[in-house]
Amino acid sequence: MIRHLDFLFALFGLLFLCPVLLLVTMLSYFDTKSPIFCQMRVGKNQKPFMLIKFRTMTPETASVATHLASASSVTKFGVFLRKTKLDELPQLINVLKGDMSLVGPRPCLFNQKELIKAREKNSVFDVLPGITGLAQVHAIDMATPKKLAAWDRRMIEMMSVKNYLILIMQTVTGSGSGDKIKNS
Repeated sequence: MIRHLDFLFALFGLLFLCPVLLLVTMLSYFDTKSPIFCQMRVGKNQKPFMLIKFRTMTPETASVATHLASASSVTKFGVFLRKTKLDELPQLINVLKGDMSLVGPRPCLFNQKELIKAREKNSVFDVLPGITGLAQVHAIDMATPKKLAAWDRRMIEMMSVKNYLILIMQTVTGSGSGDKIKNS
């Protein structure tokens, strides 16, 4: 049932938000000359997939977890995209493709060994990663791997259509703050 909701919400989201996606793409092009950011992430069963987002950092920024990136790497337009969560919209393509769900554990990088180990221990990789989740609406980010993995497990155990819809609504209405960027 949730996969069907994912597909429908992602399809209608992309169709409805097409003008916003085009506008952000154009504005992002003027900001970084490279509006789309693709990065290999850890998916369900630890299979790699290519995550798609709007670029919020300069193109030469190292491929590290957000909480390890320097705040000076984020562009002015990138700050706006992150604050409004518009940078996440292209991930609706990942949802359509079946790489992600709207709700699930945020996908990590393969170099985040401590988080991967904690998630393995909590069987977090048994489900699709998501655009948002329980940890995100409670402002728990990847800087605290063990805590994040425990909250991911908690979300998996409590997942139902009702809780799926609640987490989406909490995200849309601004709960949580996403991964923090270190101050430089």
